[in-house]
Amino acid sequence: MKNRKHKSDLIILFATLGLMALGLIIIYAIGPMRANVLNSTYGTDYDSNFFFLGQLRSVGLSLLAFFAAFKWIPYKYIKKSAKIIMITALILSVMLWILALAGSSLARCELGECRWFNLGSISFQPAEFLKLALVVYLADFLTRKKAEGNIGKWKEFWFPLLIICGVSLFLVVIAQGDLGTGVALISIVFGMLLISGIPARQYLIMVALVLAVAVGAVMTSSHRMERVDAWLTTLSGGESTDSTYHIENAILAIGTGGLFGVGVGNSVQATGYLPESINDSVFAIMGETFGFMGLFLIILVFGALLLRMLKVAENSPDTNDRFFVIGVFSWTLAQVVVNIMAMTSLVPVTGITLPLLSYGGTSMIFIAFAIGLVLQLSCYTSREVNKNEDISSRRGLRGAHYPNRRRSS
Repeated sequence: MKNRKHKSDLIILFATLGLMALGLIIIYAIGPMRANVLNSTYGTDYDSNFFFLGQLRSVGLSLLAFFAAFKWIPYKYIKKSAKIIMITALILSVMLWILALAGSSLARCELGECRWFNLGSISFQPAEFLKLALVVYLADFLTRKKAEGNIGKWKEFWFPLLIICGVSLFLVVIAQGDLGTGVALISIVFGMLLISGIPARQYLIMVALVLAVAVGAVMTSSHRMERVDAWLTTLSGGESTDSTYHIENAILAIGTGGLFGVGVGNSVQATGYLPESINDSVFAIMGETFGFMGLFLIILVFGALLLRMLKVAENSPDTNDRFFVIGVFSWTLAQVVVNIMAMTSLVPVTGITLPLLSYGGTSMIFIAFAIGLVLQLSCYTSREVNKNEDISSRRGLRGAHYPNRRRSS
């Protein structure tokens, strides 16, 4: 096995760029409709190109973050700063919570939940930074504990792990009311724990405990229980209500698309029927626009991206690198699966974006940065080299050496 640097994984590269481009196309098509809906409903004055230009800016910044992570910022510097990155993410989340409690204009709130810093024309969601920070921190933490032989020990392993994860979930799920991001954080933790070597019994106990806490969090929130009731009503074919409106229109959008869709710019649901058409519901809009075949290809691209991440993790010679890639894989997988399942009524509607496709800046920038780091690490995986391989063919003529050859006179 050879560990010298080689070419990056082109499937990860082109899948990421392709998904960003597709997201830009769909926002270009439905952005003017979204602007019209908001203007007529809330009396705002959005230009018809407002959302497309916003998405174009987000894609530009995400591409910058992606290639910075891929080419210019060595992962070794990221993992050396794991604790600093985690502390910074937690401090930002605490600051947002305090500003929200104080009613400061620096905290931007929607539907009663404050999840963004309001910095004039720029908004920043610290929960997205926290996802990246948790992946980086856990990669470092699990690597150290594995080297020390402390995996699975209460004092050395579980106690510090539960503290950092508990604080993170509190600041996201309780302080910000963001259960969708909470699901992503939990998926990151359990995805990375799965390959850490902890005893299966401990892993299953922790899964059971988290499920119990999740059920409690849903049952103690009227808003979340309303979503569960709406989901159950939809599954049972009950009478339509205001609560079932979102999921019913999502299913209607996908069904309307048929096999090949209604075409770009011809969406009816995006004209105001389907809530969050450019954010959480973009998968349903793409189903209406591109049809079943279009959704199949989109899922295929996500599948290829995720499978190549697993391949990078499998062939990574470094433990920290392997943990990091699995963390990004778990993060991406959770958001893709939960978003698609919510839009097809397989789980209750949850506020979680579809990676690289949904409208929004912070979420796309940070996941693009994380995938860029995975692409960087794909250049350093172990590769099989044939014993009989002609080394000179890889080095070129410049590498040839002929010790006994004399120059003719």
